[in-house]
Amino acid sequence: MKHVAAVGGYFIMLYDIFRKRTRWSITKDLILREIDDLIFGSIGIVAFISFFVGGVVAVQTALNIDNPFIPKYLIGFATRQSIVLEFAPTFTAIILAGKIGSFITSSIGTMRVTEQIDALDIMGVNSVNYLVFPKIVALMLMPFLIALGMYLGVLGGWASAVMSGYTTSSEFVQGVQYDFKPYSMVYAFTKTAVFAFFLATIPSYHGYYMKGGALDVGKASTVSFVWTSIVIILANSVLTQLFYA
Repeated sequence: MKHVAAVGGYFIMLYDIFRKRTRWSITKDLILREIDDLIFGSIGIVAFISFFVGGVVAVQTALNIDNPFIPKYLIGFATRQSIVLEFAPTFTAIILAGKIGSFITSSIGTMRVTEQIDALDIMGVNSVNYLVFPKIVALMLMPFLIALGMYLGVLGGWASAVMSGYTTSSEFVQGVQYDFKPYSMVYAFTKTAVFAFFLATIPSYHGYYMKGGALDVGKASTVSFVWTSIVIILANSVLTQLFYA
């Protein structure tokens, strides 16, 4: 029953977000601040992880292609498919659930503990819209991070495979271009938009409705990461079935 009540509370929060909007002159500044904190602040970790994971994927693929009749350009093909379809949209979202999700939960939870949210409610401000809506809008730019992750992942695979001598640059590029379907990009970026919504709202829910003191802020951050990751994985499974069924 506790989980059922939490799901119900989550949907009530979603309704409250759009029930009464904060003035645009205020919301605009909040959105810009959230873009700086959530999107630009995550470029470094996304770039670092994407580049080296792309390199690992390419090397592992090359090491498992030990049949001389298998063309070497499949290294680039496998790297592209792995990065574009799953790693960039899904696993990057899970990584960001730890970074962005914990930040959102702790910041809103700290406001709850210090009674700043109560002060907003007393002033007649829709505190849910004030705190959560700018985060939703800011994270709609998450496809920019995913596109960067795709590029750097393939680049890392190219650098690793070519420098290690597993394939030539032309063969790797041929594999990256081989049988490319734009539908894959539609699938990846649609998933990203859905994941971004969950990344903005689930950690916000755990921060907004948390109870207790400063110690409970850390517990709420951990719980929000776990549930955000679970929802992202479940959503990934459902969306894959919808797009490729």
